Amino acid sequence: MERTVTVLNRLGLHARPAAEFVRTARSFRSTVTLRKDGEVYSASSILEVLTANLDCGASFTIHADGPDAETAVERLSALMEHFRDQEGA
Repeated sequence: MERTVTVLNRLGLHARPAAEFVRTARSFRSTVTLRKDGEVYSASSILEVLTANLDCGASFTIHADGPDAETAVERLSALMEHFRDQEGA
């Protein structure tokens, strides 16, 4: 299961929202990764999420594999929308 999303909040996925994203990704039994520009990053690692350089306007794919993959992709995609709304992009 996967979905491509675009970072729409003006500050990008900086430390605070990245930490919330990682906490959410860790709450699933599925393995969740981010794919951007041919690279794969673990959504369960704050260091890897920050290394992905998810600045405003960046597109990336949330990929999940496991028993709750669909829920993981849905919730993480919704979280990206929440970040945009929260920071008034």
